[in-house]
Amino acid sequence: MFGAFSLIFWTLTLIPLLKYVFILLSADDNGEGGTLALYSLLCRHAKFSLLPNQQAADEELSAYKYGPSAQSTSSPLKRFLEKHKRLRTALLVVVLFGASMVIGDGVLTPAISVLSSVSGLQVTEKKLTNGEVLLLACVILVGLFALQHFGTHRVAFMFAPIVIIWLVSIFSIGLYNIIRWNPKIVRAISPYYVIKFFEETGKDGWISLGGILLSITGTEAMFADLGHFTALSIRLAFAFVIYPCLVVQYMGQAAFLSRNLKSIPNSFYDSIPGPVFWPVFVIATLAAIVGSQAVITATFSIIKQCHALGCFPRVKVVHTSKHIYGQIYIPEINWILMILTLAITIGFQDTTLIGNAYGLACMTVMFITAFLMALVITFVWQKSVLIAATFLLFFWFIDGVYLSAALMKVPQGGWVPLVLSVIFMMVMYIWHYGTRKKYNFDLHNKVSLKWLLGLGPSLGIVRVPGIGLIYSELATGVPAIFSHFVTNLPAFHKVLVFVCVKSVPVPYVSPEERFLIGRICPRPYRMYRCIVRYGYKDIQRDDGDFEDQLIQSIAEFIQMEAGEPQPSGSESSSYDGRMAVISTRSIQSSTSLIVTEIEDFSAGNSIQSSKSLTLQSLRSAYDDENQPVRRRHVRFQLPTNPGMDVLVREELMDLIQAKEAGVAYIMGHSYVKARRNSSFLKKLVIDMGYSFLRKNCRGPAVALSIPHINLIEVGMIYYV
Repeated sequence: MFGAFSLIFWTLTLIPLLKYVFILLSADDNGEGGTLALYSLLCRHAKFSLLPNQQAADEELSAYKYGPSAQSTSSPLKRFLEKHKRLRTALLVVVLFGASMVIGDGVLTPAISVLSSVSGLQVTEKKLTNGEVLLLACVILVGLFALQHFGTHRVAFMFAPIVIIWLVSIFSIGLYNIIRWNPKIVRAISPYYVIKFFEETGKDGWISLGGILLSITGTEAMFADLGHFTALSIRLAFAFVIYPCLVVQYMGQAAFLSRNLKSIPNSFYDSIPGPVFWPVFVIATLAAIVGSQAVITATFSIIKQCHALGCFPRVKVVHTSKHIYGQIYIPEINWILMILTLAITIGFQDTTLIGNAYGLACMTVMFITAFLMALVITFVWQKSVLIAATFLLFFWFIDGVYLSAALMKVPQGGWVPLVLSVIFMMVMYIWHYGTRKKYNFDLHNKVSLKWLLGLGPSLGIVRVPGIGLIYSELATGVPAIFSHFVTNLPAFHKVLVFVCVKSVPVPYVSPEERFLIGRICPRPYRMYRCIVRYGYKDIQRDDGDFEDQLIQSIAEFIQMEAGEPQPSGSESSSYDGRMAVISTRSIQSSTSLIVTEIEDFSAGNSIQSSKSLTLQSLRSAYDDENQPVRRRHVRFQLPTNPGMDVLVREELMDLIQAKEAGVAYIMGHSYVKARRNSSFLKKLVIDMGYSFLRKNCRGPAVALSIPHINLIEVGMIYYV
């Protein structure tokens, strides 16, 4: 018992305390932690990203420059990694594998936490069978996942008291057991007992490390949840509260088992004094639910980050709290997690087998995190390769010993996280590969500006009043699908705006920096570009005023451009690529347009004037079920500024008239297929895998909250 406790003590000291609390918490990305945050940090300091949609303007974001040094120096290792695409692809695969393992934790944590806490009933209630305990655990799990859509903010006020009572309980029970059973257990803090443990147990002791690592399984979640707290608060809470409570609890169990070897299967519940058993059982069950809730929420957050980085299909993201930023709920993922968790709970029915799977998943993530941290030390912190190599070798040796022991448990349940991770990683990589190929097709088949300039301001067709918002993933140039519009449609809108909604490798983009506005072609063409930038933790909310913000941003850009000297040079190069950040603060204080707000009710009066009794009854029934909703309508007017340039006034007037005529959203309904000369594997990935994911995920129009009544879709086939 002395050797086992000494091993647990030094495991808690070296990995959670030293590696994570004192080192890894310093490698945050604007306060965010986790595998994907480290990857995002690396992509900003080196050209590791495989999706070529980043611009120089992105580097001017305030969150982009976060880190010890704003200017990153170029090292031979950095140039070597940037030069070889296969190495960057391998890095992405490693990151996706780590993210998949964290998602696997979201499946395994509720299963083992709830099942192990409920199994305490078998200690006192001898009549309770394994089937009844399993049924109770499944009921709790179903209730846990069913309540996710309400959001954690409704019950979050209970989390802190539950965790505090739980920590006080295990500390008190541990201290009681130390004093009562074996106070000499304090000597086991010495590393001498670790050496003695391995001398006596040999290979069996090494295999037992697969069980020892279960004492540190929540460590990675602590780093991933860094965005909800500050690094200082986590350091203080872990070092002065959580760490001492865990050490005393494990020390107390070791003291108890040194005198009660028969109680090893249920050591925790057997070590609880009889009078406080039921209160501790209740608080243990509640703590298991709180821990499971935290991991499930973290899984939603990770999938949201993967989607923002172009590595996960579009899913519905619901913001569950108006006051607490970052609390989200993903319905599809929630039910998938519930089905997988119930399948594992019912399939294994044994916390030992689930523990083998859980330990392997957590240890794999720690192993990958150590590798990414070594890259951060080199490329972000700009320390010497020797320091990074020392960190990597030291912690890889420790993690590798535990990981090798966990891999020995693959036949006894350890295969579960491997299978889950491979499935999730394949989904992520196929989606990223297809997205990258589709973007490259757009990039290499852009419409020539010379061709547009040759068509003239009318584009060779009739320009009718209105604004056409053409959505594209391209951040530069005109997408190939625009030529389909020009050649196939008899008329087009007088004002055209190419809108690109993209994610940048930062957690958050402030509203003041969200809009990038530019011009395409000369002024008479009335063609603009708008790039809307979001961070990987941002929530794309449908506030209903996107059109108004866009009009104000373009008007501000027109005014700003008029006050700047016109660039000299070739005509085609000067009409695309010039972008300006339009701040919402400058919009509010702008004198470009006069904004008047009109509030009305959504309930119209078109049927009230009808003489038909049937229509009137239907109208009254509709009004009873749907109460009138106040909506804000914005009307723009030009200020009476005699000093305004005539061309600027004419362009702003066209913009206002186009807005009054109406806004249409234009998107390409694309079909992605592999070329005929592609390899069999590529055809399998694109024609089957990527096509299946696109058909069964949310459409881009729905994901962007585009009103269906104003949507125009034009089909196009991409041969990639």
